[in-house]
Amino acid sequence: MTFLDRSRTVAPPGWSRWLVPPAALSVHLSIGQAYAWSVFKPALESSLDLSGTASALPFQLGIVMLGLSAAFGGTLVERNGPRWAMCVSLICFSSGFLIAALGAATRQYWLVVFGYGFIGGIGLGIGYISPVSTLIKWFPDRPGMATGIAIMGFGGGALIASPWSTQMLDSFGTDNTGIASAFLVHGLAYAAFMSLGVMLVRVPPDGWKPDGWEPKEHSGTLITTAHVSADNALRTPQFWCLWVVLCMNVTAGIGILEKAAPMIADFFADTPAAVTASAAAGFVALLSLANMTGRILWSSTSDLIGRKNIYRVYLGVGALMYLAIVQLGNDSKPLFVVCALVILSFYGGGFATIPAYLKDLFGTYQVGAIHGRLLTAWSTAGVLGPLIVNWVADAQESAGRTGPSLYTASLYIMIGLLAVGFVANELVRPVDARFHEPRKERAVHEQQQA
Repeated sequence: MTFLDRSRTVAPPGWSRWLVPPAALSVHLSIGQAYAWSVFKPALESSLDLSGTASALPFQLGIVMLGLSAAFGGTLVERNGPRWAMCVSLICFSSGFLIAALGAATRQYWLVVFGYGFIGGIGLGIGYISPVSTLIKWFPDRPGMATGIAIMGFGGGALIASPWSTQMLDSFGTDNTGIASAFLVHGLAYAAFMSLGVMLVRVPPDGWKPDGWEPKEHSGTLITTAHVSADNALRTPQFWCLWVVLCMNVTAGIGILEKAAPMIADFFADTPAAVTASAAAGFVALLSLANMTGRILWSSTSDLIGRKNIYRVYLGVGALMYLAIVQLGNDSKPLFVVCALVILSFYGGGFATIPAYLKDLFGTYQVGAIHGRLLTAWSTAGVLGPLIVNWVADAQESAGRTGPSLYTASLYIMIGLLAVGFVANELVRPVDARFHEPRKERAVHEQQQA
């Protein structure tokens, strides 16, 4: 029996469940650095003579590996527990930076891609799902709020990493030696910070529930007290409906996030309200704040109005926000900014609410593993969203168009994708009883895990 064994993480009597969200945040605030990768792009491009497309490879591979490692590692996370998962995330994410530092120092860019993108991406995926099922088990009365707190950290990680990374590049320099030094400091600092979560996290004892709370079967709703295994979940139409919902919502949000600064500059380039480079950077920071805030605000709201209803808001109102940008965006800068902020808050809220939606439909039995497999939708959207926006913008620019015309077609595509997601959400129904786990068989399995 080792320190990382699941049995060593069972909370003693009287242990406060409110210590679990900080443990989760220590991991999510660290791996959320991925959203600040763009800080390193100009320095890498100049010092290693890279194109903009090439300098994006570590980030893109990282997001792909996030989804794949979450999908394939989800069952291991459930079996071995959150402490093991957080430790694996720490090792992979931090060593990814150290390998990237070696690559920058030796001018071997493939090591940067391999370290940050492949190895670090595995740390992203395992770390992202590591606290999910634990939080849901500690907060069965408020699952949306609990997962929102943790996943908020992933959205907010860039708010810490972006100025921190910028300051390090200013101090160390933007040549390959300076970049290597910045990567090295990142790897060591994040290892120390994530270790707090490894040491702090606990799982509830068997049969634990909050004082005064009793699980209830909500007749006629999507909330169940039954349980579905990860393998069976893949056989349900509900899983694939939610896969489409998440993919469409993320594609729509990441399309704006990846192109935010040039998009707002192009929209108002030919107007008296032209946007400066510093103002565009401030707009990106606001979008990150909306992304982070939406994760806790909207996921907590879902505890009150229900998961299906909140996704109706994300997808339906999100489509209306895109339509407003297309029709009126370049007539009013405040309208453009407000609509974009709302869209990004829905983008973040969609991430934070999906674990609670899965818990409602499939129970807590293997919700972490199910969540991991669903995150392949994120990998798909991480490629699809930027591809749509950039490909359309490049095609329009080649045709001689400028300003909002560069983005009109892609924004209409986003509206169509959100409509597809809205329909998929409407098709979600309670899971058929034939997919439920027999209670006796599940109890034996849980005893073996303990």
